[in-house]
Amino acid sequence: MDAETGAVAIVPEPPPAPVRAAEPQGGGAHRRRAGRLVARYVLLTFGAVVVLLPLYLTVVNSLLPTTQLTRRPPPFFPAHPQWRTYATAWDQGHLGIYLRNSAIQTVIIVLGQLVTSILAGYAFAFLRFPLRRVLFVVFLATLMVPFEVTIVTNLDTITTFGWYNSFAGLTVPFLATGFGTFLLRQAFLQIPRDLQEAAALDGYGHWRFLTRIAVPLARPSLAALGVFSFLAAWNQYLWPLLVTGDNNHIRTVQLGLKLLRSTNLQSISVSLAGTVIAVAPLLVLLVVFQKQLVRSLTAGAVK
Repeated sequence: MDAETGAVAIVPEPPPAPVRAAEPQGGGAHRRRAGRLVARYVLLTFGAVVVLLPLYLTVVNSLLPTTQLTRRPPPFFPAHPQWRTYATAWDQGHLGIYLRNSAIQTVIIVLGQLVTSILAGYAFAFLRFPLRRVLFVVFLATLMVPFEVTIVTNLDTITTFGWYNSFAGLTVPFLATGFGTFLLRQAFLQIPRDLQEAAALDGYGHWRFLTRIAVPLARPSLAALGVFSFLAAWNQYLWPLLVTGDNNHIRTVQLGLKLLRSTNLQSISVSLAGTVIAVAPLLVLLVVFQKQLVRSLTAGAVK
């Protein structure tokens, strides 16, 4: 109000502040999730490169002429692949015989370990007998004993039984494994006791419960054990070298690769081609059973 005139002064109101657009809820969390996802894929890509690059270079070098193997920097793609090196490795290395022997040895070992591990794992998981815990600790203790410690005793046993230079000598010492017993015992322990009691009410004994319920439920662990057993049996070198002597009709593919390399010192690509041929069954196995292997390794992580 003006004191002289008595008029009321009207003060203009300030203009309204501009309204800011509301930020979408969860925008920061979404960016953080995207950042973690990108970092995860970068890490996985780096790991894949580290794992697959040596295998890729082996395949590339097997297709290169010998004169290009020493080139620096090395070629990462063969301009003129030499596919005949694989035929040379197959013929000169007699890989057909060695692959057959490795397949027979591996199949016997895998089947033997699956059967013995199923029976022992079921006994430790469901049966009650004296000294059960002590025996299970003894099974686990075998995992801490290196194979080289018992190799002399095993070799003497094989020779005494007359199994030297035979598939029995190659396979019998590996038909049972403490790792497989432990793995399947843990898988069987995850089966609810109520299911066993219900099966008992239906008249199922231990054998029918094992074959019709326990084993089907433990298929991921069985597949994982089969893959691990296959890898270990296929890659054996020291034991086949000791028990086969100079019998090429019993020797396995790892010994065949050694002989191939010793006879082709001037042709490294032929040795690399033989290596790729020997690795191919392992890659096929891992691709076929990768889902079962992952399921077994993650079993029990989510209740």
